[in-house]
Amino acid sequence: MPFMVRSLVRLVTALVAQPAATITTLLYYSDLLPRNLNLERLVRHEFLAPRNYMFHFLVNFLRCFW
Repeated sequence: MPFMVRSLVRLVTALVAQPAATITTLLYYSDLLPRNLNLERLVRHEFLAPRNYMFHFLVNFLRCFW
């Protein structure tokens, strides 16, 4: 459980600090955003850290149900 709380805090902090980059990164890794060089500049690859469970959950959720 503490891993999920830490991951949730990391996601909320990213959404508050960098909302455009966070949403762009979610959509990019969910394959819902076209591969565009201008949009790729907003993508933050560090959000996909192995222990960022909530981010991975949201990416997989968007891949499956969108």
